[in-house]
Amino acid sequence: MNIGQAAAASGVSAKMIRNYEEVGLLPAAQRTDSGYRQYGAADVETLRFIRHARDLGFSLQTVGQLVGLWHDRGRPSREVKSLALQHIQELDKKAKELLAMKAALEHLVHGCKGDDRPECPIIDSLASEVPCGDNHAHHSHLVQATTKREN
Repeated sequence: MNIGQAAAASGVSAKMIRNYEEVGLLPAAQRTDSGYRQYGAADVETLRFIRHARDLGFSLQTVGQLVGLWHDRGRPSREVKSLALQHIQELDKKAKELLAMKAALEHLVHGCKGDDRPECPIIDSLASEVPCGDNHAHHSHLVQATTKREN
Protein backbone atom coordinates (compact mmCIF):
# COMPACT_ATOMS: atom_id res chain seq x y z
CA MET A 1 0.00 0.00 0.00
CA ASN A 2 1.16 3.57 -0.60
CA ILE A 3 1.71 6.19 2.10
CA GLY A 4 -1.83 7.58 1.83
CA GLN A 5 -3.34 4.14 2.29
CA ALA A 6 -1.01 3.39 5.21
CA ALA A 7 -1.98 6.73 6.77
CA ALA A 8 -5.69 5.94 6.43
CA ALA A 9 -5.25 2.41 7.80
CA SER A 10 -3.15 3.48 10.79
CA GLY A 11 -4.64 6.85 11.70
CA VAL A 12 -1.20 8.48 11.33
CA SER A 13 -0.75 11.29 8.82
CA ALA A 14 1.57 10.82 5.85
CA LYS A 15 3.73 13.64 7.20
CA MET A 16 4.13 11.86 10.54
CA ILE A 17 4.87 8.54 8.80
CA ARG A 18 7.75 10.23 6.99
CA ASN A 19 8.88 11.76 10.29
CA TYR A 20 8.75 8.40 12.10
CA GLU A 21 10.86 6.89 9.32
CA GLU A 22 13.32 9.76 9.58
CA VAL A 23 13.79 9.39 13.36
CA GLY A 24 13.99 5.60 13.14
CA LEU A 25 10.72 4.58 14.79
CA LEU A 26 9.58 2.95 11.57
CA PRO A 27 11.92 1.13 9.21
CA ALA A 28 12.50 2.86 5.89
CA ALA A 29 9.73 1.87 3.50
CA GLN A 30 10.32 -0.27 0.48
CA ARG A 31 10.29 1.81 -2.71
CA THR A 32 8.70 1.15 -6.06
CA ASP A 33 10.79 1.53 -9.21
CA SER A 34 9.41 5.06 -9.49
CA GLY A 35 10.45 5.87 -5.90
CA TYR A 36 7.07 5.73 -4.12
CA ARG A 37 7.01 4.35 -0.60
CA GLN A 38 5.31 0.99 -0.10
CA TYR A 39 4.04 -0.30 3.25
CA GLY A 40 2.88 -3.67 4.46
CA ALA A 41 0.58 -4.88 7.21
CA ALA A 42 3.45 -5.02 9.72
CA ASP A 43 4.25 -1.35 9.03
CA VAL A 44 0.61 -0.41 9.65
CA GLU A 45 0.63 -2.36 12.94
CA THR A 46 3.78 -0.53 14.00
CA LEU A 47 2.22 2.81 13.08
CA ARG A 48 -0.86 1.99 15.14
CA PHE A 49 1.35 1.03 18.07
CA ILE A 50 3.24 4.32 17.75
CA ARG A 51 -0.01 6.28 17.52
CA HIS A 52 -1.41 4.64 20.64
CA ALA A 53 1.81 5.31 22.56
CA ARG A 54 1.86 8.94 21.39
CA ASP A 55 -1.82 9.30 22.35
CA LEU A 56 -0.73 8.38 25.89
CA GLY A 57 1.88 11.12 25.74
CA PHE A 58 5.02 9.02 25.56
CA SER A 59 8.05 10.86 24.14
CA LEU A 60 9.47 9.78 20.79
CA GLN A 61 12.50 8.37 22.59
CA THR A 62 10.34 6.27 24.91
CA VAL A 63 8.13 5.20 22.00
CA GLY A 64 11.29 3.91 20.32
CA GLN A 65 12.11 1.89 23.42
CA LEU A 66 8.55 0.56 23.58
CA VAL A 67 8.59 -0.43 19.90
CA GLY A 68 11.83 -2.30 20.53
CA LEU A 69 10.33 -4.07 23.52
CA TRP A 70 7.16 -4.85 21.57
CA HIS A 71 9.18 -6.52 18.83
CA ASP A 72 11.23 -8.47 21.40
CA ARG A 73 8.96 -11.38 22.30
CA GLY A 74 11.39 -12.40 25.07
CA ARG A 75 11.24 -9.00 26.78
CA PRO A 76 10.86 -8.79 30.54
CA SER A 77 7.61 -7.01 31.30
CA ARG A 78 9.34 -5.14 34.14
CA GLU A 79 11.11 -2.99 31.52
CA VAL A 80 7.79 -2.00 29.97
CA LYS A 81 6.27 -1.34 33.38
CA SER A 82 9.28 0.75 34.38
CA LEU A 83 8.88 2.97 31.31
CA ALA A 84 5.16 3.35 32.02
CA LEU A 85 5.74 4.19 35.69
CA GLN A 86 8.38 6.76 34.74
CA HIS A 87 5.89 8.33 32.33
CA ILE A 88 3.24 8.43 35.05
CA GLN A 89 5.68 10.37 37.25
CA GLU A 90 6.31 12.82 34.40
CA LEU A 91 2.55 13.20 33.87
CA ASP A 92 2.04 13.82 37.60
CA LYS A 93 4.69 16.55 37.51
CA LYS A 94 3.10 18.17 34.46
CA ALA A 95 -0.34 17.94 36.05
CA LYS A 96 0.93 19.72 39.19
CA GLU A 97 2.53 22.42 37.05
CA LEU A 98 -0.71 22.89 35.10
CA LEU A 99 -2.72 23.10 38.32
CA ALA A 100 -0.30 25.72 39.69
CA MET A 101 -0.65 27.75 36.48
CA LYS A 102 -4.42 27.42 36.66
CA ALA A 103 -4.49 28.56 40.30
CA ALA A 104 -2.27 31.55 39.53
CA LEU A 105 -4.43 32.54 36.57
CA GLU A 106 -7.64 32.06 38.56
CA HIS A 107 -6.18 34.34 41.24
CA LEU A 108 -5.44 37.00 38.63
CA VAL A 109 -8.87 36.65 37.05
CA HIS A 110 -10.46 37.03 40.48
CA GLY A 111 -8.48 40.24 41.02
CA CYS A 112 -9.40 41.73 37.66
CA LYS A 113 -12.45 43.97 37.77
CA GLY A 114 -13.36 43.14 34.17
CA ASP A 115 -14.88 46.56 33.67
CA ASP A 116 -14.25 49.49 31.31
CA ARG A 117 -11.15 50.69 33.16
CA PRO A 118 -7.70 49.78 31.78
CA GLU A 119 -6.27 48.50 35.10
CA CYS A 120 -5.79 44.76 34.90
CA PRO A 121 -3.62 42.53 37.10
CA ILE A 122 -3.55 39.92 34.32
CA ILE A 123 -1.85 42.34 31.94
CA ASP A 124 0.37 43.68 34.73
CA SER A 125 1.53 40.17 35.54
CA LEU A 126 2.23 39.30 31.90
CA ALA A 127 4.27 42.49 31.56
CA SER A 128 6.26 41.86 34.75
CA GLU A 129 9.95 41.06 34.88
CA VAL A 130 9.38 37.68 36.56
CA PRO A 131 9.73 34.88 33.97
CA CYS A 132 6.61 32.78 33.47
CA GLY A 133 8.64 29.55 33.72
CA ASP A 134 9.54 30.28 37.35
CA ASN A 135 6.28 28.97 38.80
CA HIS A 136 6.99 29.64 42.48
CA ALA A 137 8.39 33.13 42.00
CA HIS A 138 5.80 33.87 39.34
CA HIS A 139 2.93 32.72 41.55
CA SER A 140 4.24 34.87 44.41
CA HIS A 141 4.49 37.83 42.05
CA LEU A 142 0.96 37.18 40.79
CA VAL A 143 -0.38 37.20 44.32
CA GLN A 144 1.45 40.46 45.07
CA ALA A 145 0.24 42.13 41.88
CA THR A 146 -3.34 41.08 42.53
CA THR A 147 -3.18 42.11 46.18
CA LYS A 148 -1.94 45.58 45.18
CA ARG A 149 -4.87 45.95 42.77
CA GLU A 150 -7.38 44.82 45.37
CA ASN A 151 -6.17 47.44 47.90
